[in-house]
Amino acid sequence: MVTPALDQIGAELNIPKSFMQALVMSIFLLGYAQGPFVLAPLSEIYGRVCVLQYANLIYLAFNTACGFCTSRSQMLAFRFLSGIGGSAPQALCNGVIADVWTKEELGKGQTIYGMLTFLGPTVAPIVGAYIAQRVSWRWIFWSTSLFDVAVQVTAFFFLRETYAPHILARRAARLRKRTRTVVTRTIAPIQAPSVYRAFLYGVMYLLLSTFDRVWQDIYGMSKTTSSLHYLSLCLGFMIGLQISHPLIDGKYYNSDQGVPEWRIPPMLLSGLLTPLGLFLYGWAARPSIHWLVPDLGCVLLAAGLILAFQAAQAYVTDAYGARHAASAAAVGAFLRTMCGFSFPLFAPAMYDALGVAWGNSLLACLTLALAVPTPVLLWFYGERIRGCSKLGLV
Repeated sequence: MVTPALDQIGAELNIPKSFMQALVMSIFLLGYAQGPFVLAPLSEIYGRVCVLQYANLIYLAFNTACGFCTSRSQMLAFRFLSGIGGSAPQALCNGVIADVWTKEELGKGQTIYGMLTFLGPTVAPIVGAYIAQRVSWRWIFWSTSLFDVAVQVTAFFFLRETYAPHILARRAARLRKRTRTVVTRTIAPIQAPSVYRAFLYGVMYLLLSTFDRVWQDIYGMSKTTSSLHYLSLCLGFMIGLQISHPLIDGKYYNSDQGVPEWRIPPMLLSGLLTPLGLFLYGWAARPSIHWLVPDLGCVLLAAGLILAFQAAQAYVTDAYGARHAASAAAVGAFLRTMCGFSFPLFAPAMYDALGVAWGNSLLACLTLALAVPTPVLLWFYGERIRGCSKLGLV
């Protein structure tokens, strides 16, 4: 939601264009990357609900404070701290999904979760653009905080614990009070993440930072009209989600015992769709070509990205199981959001030097070089790689 209002924020708080304004948007993700290191392991000690509720209060406090900022330093600090609080769903989503969905339906559970998750970066800039045009940019923060209050109150009454060891520990504690029996349990270690998903996540945030350049500078659209093109990404995400879960779950329906490598085939499809979408979006973005064509590139790109995200997430969850999924995902979340934080920072310099067409071509070639070999190597050697760790290695 901040993206369309960066010029207004920069003008009022004396923040220079390009790198520093991009930092206002991206620094939230820097905090978003740090939070899972603490929040995911804590959820395996104190349970999912407790961590989600308290982290959300941190987000609520500092996101609200962003609306009262009077300086650049305050904005950067509060955005960073709100990112730490806001990272709880990312830190715990793998664990919660693994808690409540069987392996045979894990892809379906991820799809339901993903449909809401990926509406965020596609619908939010549209809302932000209309808010920034009609009222103060400060209402971008205050409106999301008001919505978050509703979420917090609802969660207080209806959100229930899903982490089985914590549920059993509470029952054991009650039992110990009655019988004075000692019960023990263990905590999961953290494992390594997937570079594959992290790179594609960075590509997604880099793409989001180019929309003003394409739709306003090249096609001459207004800020609010150009923001509507985020819906092309939304359409691609929804299409990709509908394709992903049958592919991710397919082999599990026909077998009593599956392996994480069965989640990999959608990654290979992603490795073809994502570069194709980048090429089409980059080379079709010119006044002589109708704007629907680059929009089609965005649809293909988003569908490819979501296929990779869903398959990689299912692979992590399978490799570690519900007990350790949150901790295992924490390092992956860190690397992923660090890419999301850093990629938009060099976007202005890259596109100024190469242009939209050649800049996207560079990304497409890098994506092709990474996204095709990775699933092939995981398919043939994934089991051997996971065998290097007692709990599995992503």
